[in-house]
Amino acid sequence: MVHHSGSIQSFKQQKGMHTSISEILKEKSLKPSRRSLPCLAQSQTHPINLNHFLSVPLSPEPKPEVKVLSQSISTSCSLLPPQTAEDGKDHYVEESEATTCETRADESFLLQKPVTRAKLEARTDSLQGKNRAGSSGLFFRDGKKRIDYILVYKKSSPQVEKRCTFEKNLRAEGLMLEKEPSLTNNDIMFVKIHAPWDTLCKYAEQMNIRMPFRKKCYFTDWKSKTLGSRFHLRCRQIKSWLPRNPMKLDKEALPDLEETDCYTAPFSRARMHHFTINNRETFFSNSTRSRIVHHVLQRTKYEDGKSKMGINRLLGNNTYEAAFPPHEGGYKSRHPIKTHGAQNHRHLLYERWARWGIWYKYQPLDLIRRYFGEKIGLYFAWLGWYTGMLIPAALVGVFVFLYGLFTMDSSQVSKEICEANTTIMCPMCEDTCEPWTLSDSCVYAKVTHLFDNGGTVFFAIFMAIWATVFLEFWKRRRAELTYDWDLIDWEEEEEELRPQFEAKYSRVERVNPISGKPEPFQPFSDKLSRLMVSVSGIFFMISLVLTAVFAVVVFRLIAMEKFASLNWYFVKKNWQFATSGTGVCINFMIIMSLNVVYEKVAYLLTNLEHPRTESEWENSFALKMFLFQFVNLNSSTFYIAFFLGRFAGRPGKYNKLFNRWRLEECHPSGCLIDLCLQMGVIMFFKQIWNNFMELGYPLLQNWWSRRKMKKGGGAGQNVDNKAQLPQWDKDWNLQPMNAHGLVDEYLEMVLQFGFTTIFVAAFPLAPLLALLNNIIEIRLDAYKFVTQWRRPMPARATDIGIWHGILEGIGVLAVITNAFVIAITSDYIPRFVYAFKYGPCVDKGHHHEDECLRGYMNSSLSVFESNNSLHRYCRYRDYRAPPWSSVPYEFTLQFWHVLAARLAFIIVFEHLVFGIKSFIAYLIPDMPKDLCDRMRREKYLMQEMMYEAELEHLQKERKKNGRRYHHEWP
Repeated sequence: MVHHSGSIQSFKQQKGMHTSISEILKEKSLKPSRRSLPCLAQSQTHPINLNHFLSVPLSPEPKPEVKVLSQSISTSCSLLPPQTAEDGKDHYVEESEATTCETRADESFLLQKPVTRAKLEARTDSLQGKNRAGSSGLFFRDGKKRIDYILVYKKSSPQVEKRCTFEKNLRAEGLMLEKEPSLTNNDIMFVKIHAPWDTLCKYAEQMNIRMPFRKKCYFTDWKSKTLGSRFHLRCRQIKSWLPRNPMKLDKEALPDLEETDCYTAPFSRARMHHFTINNRETFFSNSTRSRIVHHVLQRTKYEDGKSKMGINRLLGNNTYEAAFPPHEGGYKSRHPIKTHGAQNHRHLLYERWARWGIWYKYQPLDLIRRYFGEKIGLYFAWLGWYTGMLIPAALVGVFVFLYGLFTMDSSQVSKEICEANTTIMCPMCEDTCEPWTLSDSCVYAKVTHLFDNGGTVFFAIFMAIWATVFLEFWKRRRAELTYDWDLIDWEEEEEELRPQFEAKYSRVERVNPISGKPEPFQPFSDKLSRLMVSVSGIFFMISLVLTAVFAVVVFRLIAMEKFASLNWYFVKKNWQFATSGTGVCINFMIIMSLNVVYEKVAYLLTNLEHPRTESEWENSFALKMFLFQFVNLNSSTFYIAFFLGRFAGRPGKYNKLFNRWRLEECHPSGCLIDLCLQMGVIMFFKQIWNNFMELGYPLLQNWWSRRKMKKGGGAGQNVDNKAQLPQWDKDWNLQPMNAHGLVDEYLEMVLQFGFTTIFVAAFPLAPLLALLNNIIEIRLDAYKFVTQWRRPMPARATDIGIWHGILEGIGVLAVITNAFVIAITSDYIPRFVYAFKYGPCVDKGHHHEDECLRGYMNSSLSVFESNNSLHRYCRYRDYRAPPWSSVPYEFTLQFWHVLAARLAFIIVFEHLVFGIKSFIAYLIPDMPKDLCDRMRREKYLMQEMMYEAELEHLQKERKKNGRRYHHEWP
């Protein structure tokens, strides 16, 4: 709300306003005058060197920056009437309501005399002239109108009529356009778009964009300030003695993150006097301006007909080549940022976020959100939270691995396998293979003990609880971010229909039960039929995945026979490693090949469904991509974990595939090492491939673009100095953000989360690999967003969408799979049954674990009578009766004991872990209590502020017109 110095003085005299903030905080009650105090100093959220982004200072000489160290500092601002300008045919209104504020450590408001219009205009012109030279590509040719969006088209494009109609309609909507040819390619033309003040206000009201209107006054913590002052003072003293956290960013490094905290409300032109408009050029941030222009571009027609609208369709039919908001300048500077400050927000993000030298620092989430929008800000907030939570999981996993490493040589099972020089094992194939001794697999048994030891069960329970704690505390963190970023009420206010949905179902309308307005409606029969087609496509692709897994299984069976009968001694001795390793590599290549097909199929199926909103489209596409890639990535892992060696049969009666290839068996020490090898290889190579595709591929593309640019792009032009290019030319030569937004980024991390939790019992080093990858991933993504990609459209979001539900589903699946891995895949249960039922410690009470497992390997191997003249009897892994028994080759009683123990362990493990998870989820509320109290308090304050602001405005209007006015509501 606009106040002049005189009105502020009279207002203080009438209301008896306190003269310092410290006096305000002393009182518990809240007077109306304090709630109507305007947010006089608008947040200076821009770098120091970009003065054209800031409010225009009115003082004749620059003043040094003053750090406020006292609570009793107040400001007073003088506002000047608006200015208007006219440029050619485009008429726009430019109001520079600037403020002059002085601060000092005194307990009184200081009133500044307003500066004359002539001085203001001279000051503004000189300031814009200085910045115009250093900000090439950010304004129109007049140096005043800011570029909010860029459209790119080719002069040789035949879609001239559509483009002309579209641009004409954009001007009719209130946007200003200016064309500029490219300096690197004669065929490229840029259309610069500027949104004037009136247009911004119009669409900000339509889109219910929340804007600041009052400064926040925190009164909910008055108890802690009075009752707990000594406690907080002691805590601050103890904290000051501790060494500084090296992961935190210096406040001096991010000076523009300190902004005034204001209450916000949906913008309304009828109540514009409520809002704190110190400068019309900075009232709407750059991201908000771009979002408004994007909203107009999405809903502007280019031909007659309801379906002929939107920039997306024009990009699809090659009318335009690209559409993007411009970056705020270069990301590098000749001068160090510590001495000369940041040139722009992009430069600041690069120095304090995207550089590799600050990999250990926290992320500047507020700055990320301000530059790229809340949606991208939430992604990096979630990624940082996930990475931080991986630290305890990685430490515990390393401890479990080290426990297996230190006990590897002393393990009783490994000793028995390594010392079994006389134990003859049955041949792996019937024709060309020969019997082999159990001691040949000594190394295999020791490596298995690294992952299959006593700490496996504990780590599986720990990771199940860790997944729950991670998700519950992320809910609290998300609640704090949505409050700080003013997203609490955004979802209900701003969810918009997709233009494709409006165009498709414009003939059928119904009244929206929330807004009460008619809107396009998709009939249930149409929605059901499209959904059935989509589900059929999903099942077809999943069946294709299973077919690929079956092909890998056949390859493993063929490779097993070839390696076991090979004349090369090294391969013949380690045929199991060779079979598993080659099978994993073949499987990885198939996985990466099918991922390309899945993305296109998911895109087609999602567009076929015609989702109602952008969030519904993204959620549907994300769910399909997750289902495709999850099945593709984990189907072979599920086969190795739960099917490998379960149906192989026994010597003399082996089960064969197509009556040709014998089914694969597990090693005498278990199948867990095969599962571990599968997970380790796929996780390692997939992370390397993803990092290359995220950074290496854009770097190569941008290098090729710069190479063509140096040659003039085939147009005969030669640009020697890239720094001389305007910003739109530089951005055009960058790579666009992928068409699916953040789906690929989230998908990569969610699949990694599945690998980290679902089969973590088989691979305790998975959290460590994930942690190392994510530390690199954060800086890779930051570098990519800041330097290699065009600036994406700053979108808003309140959460991470459907991914949170997927993460919860993975957490539930992880409990079930880890229970089955421990009970079925590993040898934990057979060893447990032997130690307490059949081992030497049964009648002697409790002894050392290794002593109780003495003779375990001999107990787990059965005897087969072969036709070999050298070795009449051979051993194989199973619990079957010997050939001289009355019931030869039938399952023994120990087999049924082990089976019963496995089923009992699965039931007990699942119920125990699910109970702990539910209890922890109940104990941790989704929103902190102090945040709930603050939100309720602010809701109450906002209602009274709006009432008093409207009352004061009407009183001023009546006083100006000479009418009598009263203090009650008119």
